[in-house]
Amino acid sequence: MLDVRERVPALTAALTVVSLALVFGAVGGAIPTALLPRAPDAVLEAIPTVNAFVSIAAIVTILTGLRAVRRGDIERHRQLMVATFGLFVAFLVLYLYRVSLVGPTEFAGPAAVETYVYFPLLAVHILLAIAAIPAVYYTLLLAVSYPVSELRRTNHPRAGKVAATLWLISFSLGVVVYAMLYLLW
Repeated sequence: MLDVRERVPALTAALTVVSLALVFGAVGGAIPTALLPRAPDAVLEAIPTVNAFVSIAAIVTILTGLRAVRRGDIERHRQLMVATFGLFVAFLVLYLYRVSLVGPTEFAGPAAVETYVYFPLLAVHILLAIAAIPAVYYTLLLAVSYPVSELRRTNHPRAGKVAATLWLISFSLGVVVYAMLYLLW
């Protein structure tokens, strides 16, 4: 693990670049759809709803994980943060798959709501999601490369607070965006 410790910033940067390239490539249509098996339309249509529930589950695991660490239950905190990361990966894989095959969903509500509510919420959601990626990777890399007894002497507690905050707000806004796209209009 000493090798990882010495490379946490570089690994964080590399993982962030790869993750963002995948996201922007999928959204921008750069991922060849011929490489992806096409699921039935019902599955593709269900992905946004599944991802909304994944986001809600992630919000719960983040909040529960924060409570666990405040109470000194480090093992429960670790389990919940690993679960959150797993939920994040599941969300991202499903999102990238769907957006690669179908493209982004158009807003069907009133133009004024789109301009003054939907787009600002979406922009904040996207910016926070982008900012969360390196914070999450950095925090996780510190967690896996140091023994628990040494973590308090690293940037893990501070970076974890930043990552958790960004994740919480981004996941929450993602649920609001989902509601605006699929439930309200």
